[in-house]
Amino acid sequence: MNKNILVIGGTGFIGSNLLKKLNPIKYNLNSISSKLPLKEKKIKGVNYIRLDISKRKDFIKLKKLNFDVAINLGGYVDHSKIKKTFKSHFGGTKNLVNYFNKKKLKLFIQIGSSLEYGNVSSPQKESSKCKPRGNYGLAKYKASKYLVNFRNLKFRYLILRLYQVYGPHQDTSRLIPQVITSCIDKKKFSCTDGKQLRDFLYIEDFINLILKILKSKKIENNVYNVGCGKPVTIKLIIQKIHQKIKKGKPLFGNIKMRKDEILKLYPSINKIKKKFKWSPKTNIDKGLNKTIQFYRNN
Repeated sequence: MNKNILVIGGTGFIGSNLLKKLNPIKYNLNSISSKLPLKEKKIKGVNYIRLDISKRKDFIKLKKLNFDVAINLGGYVDHSKIKKTFKSHFGGTKNLVNYFNKKKLKLFIQIGSSLEYGNVSSPQKESSKCKPRGNYGLAKYKASKYLVNFRNLKFRYLILRLYQVYGPHQDTSRLIPQVITSCIDKKKFSCTDGKQLRDFLYIEDFINLILKILKSKKIENNVYNVGCGKPVTIKLIIQKIHQKIKKGKPLFGNIKMRKDEILKLYPSINKIKKKFKWSPKTNIDKGLNKTIQFYRNN
């Protein structure tokens, strides 16, 4: 029998990339999101459902459907909106967990965030005590806690704490596509001094991890860090993009770093590498080349 897969947030950057990679012959593919994709962005073989996970009444739309695996990539993207951030990332996860605990779901994959750790020193480990900072980090941490502490849970779960994922189709408000498009457009653009140390994972590597998880026969409830495992400075990323495109001009130091910004934020990924026999294959230069090519063509 084919597995019935549900991707919550299936029209977003990671969700749409994942659905493109999943085989519609091997899996029955479904997506829920608050907005349906434009006709030209629909992926063949995917059943699209318009549903707001922060609204319990919307779940009536799933009444006649059963899923084996649910992957929660849902949530409001503008994290400056405090109420909407908590309603979608925390409230939405609560609604999903409660709903699927009454169904025949086998596995729930919760996409968490590195910001759940907050001030924990890097490389951050899953055993670290979380000290979340900011609305988004706190909402994600509360969602994780709700799932872990849920009594009489009838399905298995994985919490994947993601660091920076990048690649084609990412919104241009994000760092890497923003720098790429600014350079392509020959713009001068202001930056911090770029001393922040971050972990950047190419989208295809993350998708390959999900494929390995879906094939795994032994899933145990657990939390895993997901990243590249090789941190680089923001300044180096910007310089690499600028050197590859040979246009535009980054103005380092024109923006002051936020007082609450974490200088070093990167994970230990030994746990997930060992469990799923997975490791990132795309180095930063190869990933940037592919991403730059996409934005040049689009």
